[in-house]
Amino acid sequence: MPFFLRTVMKALQARNKTVTLVVFAFILVGATVAFLLEPSTFGNWFNALYWVLTTMATVGYGDYYATSFAGKLFTMFLYLFGIGLLSMVIGKIIDGISSLSKQREAGQLSFYGSDHIVIINWSKKAQYAIDEILSFDSFLPIVVIDEMDRHPVSNRSEVHFISGDPTLEDTLEKAKIKEARAAIIFADARIDEPALVDGKTLLIASSIERLHPNIHTTAEITQDKNIKNFRHAQVNEFVLSHDAVSRLAVRSALRHGSSEIIHQLISKDIGDDIYEIPVKSEWRTYRDAFLGVLEYGATLISDRGDLGINRKLNDSIPPDARLYVVADQATYELLSK
Repeated sequence: MPFFLRTVMKALQARNKTVTLVVFAFILVGATVAFLLEPSTFGNWFNALYWVLTTMATVGYGDYYATSFAGKLFTMFLYLFGIGLLSMVIGKIIDGISSLSKQREAGQLSFYGSDHIVIINWSKKAQYAIDEILSFDSFLPIVVIDEMDRHPVSNRSEVHFISGDPTLEDTLEKAKIKEARAAIIFADARIDEPALVDGKTLLIASSIERLHPNIHTTAEITQDKNIKNFRHAQVNEFVLSHDAVSRLAVRSALRHGSSEIIHQLISKDIGDDIYEIPVKSEWRTYRDAFLGVLEYGATLISDRGDLGINRKLNDSIPPDARLYVVADQATYELLSK
């Protein structure tokens, strides 16, 4: 018995590749032995293989069965060892799935994909950002990078979690930053000193731009005096975390109802939204574009960050123009064709 237990323990501790090779060899040899013992029963080697597999799986259809003494003895051998081997393989598979699940929960698995959005530093803002992204495209993959040791939204299959320091190249490569569509860096709320918060954000942005200079990066900044540093680091867009809330509150107090309009524009689920549309070949001036989108029920509001284009409708549309409109989803889809 001690010998049997030692053998079982060694088998359980064997590598998955070794177990797979042993089981594969056992099945092939077993099918060959069965066919050699009773060639008239099975007719060909494939039928013997089929019988060995059904016997090891304890299915036992009864369409093939051993009739000779040697064949029955070999069947008993399959019951004793074949079923045990197959059970061990099944156990290894279950352990493997469980291990992958634990690694995913702990953020230890690398992301394999492309055209995804990377969100760095977990907070309530990051949670809202994920909800907003998935409201636009429920299948868009998202990778969250944070130094916590547990997946923050493990119930969302679209969200992959990487646990690690986002300033390190290894961590960013696990998130496949070079294949990402965009990166959003939120201020680390766990740091009390604003200068240190922006310093970490700037270091992360610099690491991202070094690995993927063409990625669109958006960063949350806590102090407006650091804006010039982020521009130098080639951050595409930045949001002043306290500034936006304060200005919105003031406008709400002085211009009643303005906050509701802004809230609609930044939320996809309420009212119309802001969309970028392609420039039609027939549009020569901003007036052409303004009237063209108006026919669909949309309103042209800007070319990139220029909100004053409706005061220069006779100007020609530049080749690198990026036009934005206020419209609903259906109108946007029509304008995008």
